[in-house]
Amino acid sequence: MRLHRLTLTAFGPFGGTQTVDFDDLSTAGLFLLHGPTGAGKTSVLDAVCYALYGSVPGARQGGGQGTALRSDHAAPATRTEVTLDLTVAGRRLEVTRQPPWERPKKRGTGTTLDKAQTWLREYDATAGAWKDLSRSHQEIGEEITQLLGMSREQFCQVVLLPQGDFARFLRADAEARGKLLGRLFDTRRFADVEKRLAERRRTTETQVRDGDAELLADAHRMQQAAGDAMELPELAPGEPGLAEAVLGAAAVARSTAREQLTVAACTLTAAESAQAAAGRALDDVRELARLQRRFAEARERAARLEQGAEAYREAQALMERARKAEAVAPALDLRESSEAEHRRAAAAEARARALLPETFADAGAAGLAAAARRAAEELGGLDSARRAERRLAELLDERAGLDRQERADADLLQEAEAWLDDWEETHTALQTRVDTAQQAAALAEQLAVRREPAQQRLRAARLRDQLAQDTDRAVERVRTAQDETLRAKQHWLDLKEQRLNGIAAELAAHLTDGAPCAVCGATEHPDPARKVAGHVDREAEEHALTGYQRADEQRAEDERRLAVVREALAAATAEAGDSPTEQLAQEAAELEGRYAQARSAAAGLHAAQERLRQAGQEHERRLAARQETAVRTASRVGHRERLDRERASLEEELDRARGSLDSVAARAAQLERRTALLTDAADTARVAEDTAQRLKDADARLADAAFRAGFETPQAAAAALLDNAAHRELQRRLDAWQHEDAAVRAVLAEADTAAAAREPQADLESARQTADEADRRLRDAASAHDAAGRRCAELDRLSARATASVRRLAPLREEYDRVARMAGLAAGTSADNERRMRLESYVLAARLEQVAAAATVRLRRMSSGRYTLVHSDDRTGRGRSGLGLHVVDAWTGRERDTATLSGGETFFASLALALGLADVVTDEAGGVRLDTLFIDEGFGSLDDQTLDEVLDVLDSLRERDRSVGIVSHVADLRRRIHAQLEVVKGRSGSTLRQRGTG
Repeated sequence: MRLHRLTLTAFGPFGGTQTVDFDDLSTAGLFLLHGPTGAGKTSVLDAVCYALYGSVPGARQGGGQGTALRSDHAAPATRTEVTLDLTVAGRRLEVTRQPPWERPKKRGTGTTLDKAQTWLREYDATAGAWKDLSRSHQEIGEEITQLLGMSREQFCQVVLLPQGDFARFLRADAEARGKLLGRLFDTRRFADVEKRLAERRRTTETQVRDGDAELLADAHRMQQAAGDAMELPELAPGEPGLAEAVLGAAAVARSTAREQLTVAACTLTAAESAQAAAGRALDDVRELARLQRRFAEARERAARLEQGAEAYREAQALMERARKAEAVAPALDLRESSEAEHRRAAAAEARARALLPETFADAGAAGLAAAARRAAEELGGLDSARRAERRLAELLDERAGLDRQERADADLLQEAEAWLDDWEETHTALQTRVDTAQQAAALAEQLAVRREPAQQRLRAARLRDQLAQDTDRAVERVRTAQDETLRAKQHWLDLKEQRLNGIAAELAAHLTDGAPCAVCGATEHPDPARKVAGHVDREAEEHALTGYQRADEQRAEDERRLAVVREALAAATAEAGDSPTEQLAQEAAELEGRYAQARSAAAGLHAAQERLRQAGQEHERRLAARQETAVRTASRVGHRERLDRERASLEEELDRARGSLDSVAARAAQLERRTALLTDAADTARVAEDTAQRLKDADARLADAAFRAGFETPQAAAAALLDNAAHRELQRRLDAWQHEDAAVRAVLAEADTAAAAREPQADLESARQTADEADRRLRDAASAHDAAGRRCAELDRLSARATASVRRLAPLREEYDRVARMAGLAAGTSADNERRMRLESYVLAARLEQVAAAATVRLRRMSSGRYTLVHSDDRTGRGRSGLGLHVVDAWTGRERDTATLSGGETFFASLALALGLADVVTDEAGGVRLDTLFIDEGFGSLDDQTLDEVLDVLDSLRERDRSVGIVSHVADLRRRIHAQLEVVKGRSGSTLRQRGTG
């Protein structure tokens, strides 16, 4: 990588635009970058770093995505910009970066934030011009990093050598050296391997602990199932031997549980035998107690029967009298039914007589029947009067109908007369509406003819306005196309002239030895023409010609379009005229309004004509109705006279038939009711006489039946008679006494019952307690046996589960042991890792050994062969080993720590280390050549001789075509190094000056 030119504007302390020509500075090999403190020496290096990576080292980047990089001395309208021209990997590149810029608003007050911008260009030597590659921050960053092969941190350590950092590196402990080397050599993948192994160890350890926890949970369940027969091992999850201890304890618990099951089975058998014997004894005692109770109860029942013997005999006598009274029962029933029938008949006769007039109070059944026949005969004579009454009602209805017709005709005639009186006025109004609608229809037809031309003229006017605007735009496009054609033609002619000027080189490119020249014919070509930079070939000329032809074609097409638009504009203007579009739109709108009004008025023509036609029909109908009404009125006069004569005749006949009542129907209803009442009274009187005779016969039969049954009076027989419920209750009492007497005698006659009565009283409670105790012992034994069986089954199940868990965990435990061993080795915590060196430290130790070897080459020259840097992997105290760095003093032959070097020794040792590190990192980055280096400070601690040796070493870097820039305050270096870049500090910002170059 070689830097050519750096241009920075409004960056850091530089308020204006400053340029650094590194090509001019690099001709001497060494150049000095100096200036007062705070002038901006480091800002020059920051600008190089910012151009490449878009950021600066450390805290100088600030916040706000680079807004802190802007110079406070810059004018408000000047934007911060850094441009770096460099060659890397054989490619000439130019990187331009602009950080975010808070600029004044173009309109109004205040500021606005512009985003960061980045450009990447590459110089094309063939074309002699720069070509754009990208404007993407991400793409440019990836491209630069890939070409350099270094991150920003590596670049700052390798190209911008900070001596203070390497002085601290010499004195630092292994941990601090590891952090720096890790950033430079990117050993994160080895640290990731350590983390991955640690994570796998934690993961497998967690899985093993979880498996052991499940195994211990099963062991606790087995302990709960086994009770005191199992002791758990005092081991935590993850400890070795846990699985074997759990399985051994489970085996002991299973054996103990099976022994307990055998003992429980024997106990259960003995309890079952004892319970059976106690049950049989209890049954015997219960039977004895039952027989003794049966005998005692029989004696008590016999005593109660003796006490009720007198009541039993009285009930027998009562039953005997009831049986005798049953022979009198039919006569009693007959007498009661006859009496009830006679009472009903007498009551019916009294009700019927109460409805008759008092003249019939003493009449017998025969007299009542004769009066009923006379009323029926009178009722039959009213049939003719009924017919006359019905005819009279019809006459009245017919006369009422004639009156209604007369009133209706009168109303109809009055309405027709009123309507006919208004006919002339109505006819005139309807005819006027028809005429008005016809006139509106004619006007609408006239306006319709004018509508379309007006609308067409309005559309033409609007098209005229649009085409006028299109014409202006087309004229502008033609003017632009003509300018573009002229520029393309001029570019083509320029390239053609350049090609003709260099045509000799183009022809010489096709010359071959022995072939004649196409120009002079010579077969020898001692000094053929050479193509110069920026040579134009045939392809470039043809490309320019093609561009000119395309531009000319576009110009012709734009002119053709302009002609078409102008032609259309002329046609639209001819059709629309010169009237403004607004005037034409107003006229069209007024015409549309008049046309809409005419159409609205004409729309009622058909309705008006239809109303006129209907009114004419109504006029004819009214005239016909008036004539028909007059005819009907004349015919009703004769009809009404006939009805009046017939009505007078019928009313005379009905007056005779009604008598004192209002109508014949009322008289007929009176006769019908009287006939019915007399007939009913005659019938009830005959029934009362018949029932009285049957009651007398029933009394005689009852007295004879009572005498024959042995009763003195019929009343005594009725009192002795029992109803069905009393008879059944008395018979039940007699049967119950007899059944109880027989049952008591049977029980007292039983031999086993009598024998049990002679035995001592049975002790049932004692026998029941003995049986209950035997049952309890049997239940306890059964429960113990069931519990022992469940315990054995549960222990077998849990033991099988624990065995399966142990088998399942075996491969995982082996993997955990393997991963833990590897993780311990990689982390440096394993006992097998004697030096306690981490994997990343091991890799960095190898890199440090390479750096120490490369640094020793220059350190020996700087120290006149006295000092050598060596790598040490010894442990320091309780820390880890692998990143130790010692210096060997050839004068004493002893090896000592780099922290014991003096200030000057520390400087050139750190310088040698930085240069060695640059070589190693360069090789690590794929061999990218670093042709420009910067060394920052530390030269003031050297004496003159050592300073000469250091400068000789730096000057030797030119042998590898490198240029080295030294950043220092030391005044003696200004005499020794002629090529200088001075940073001058001022009130308006810093500036750059180059001296001793060119």
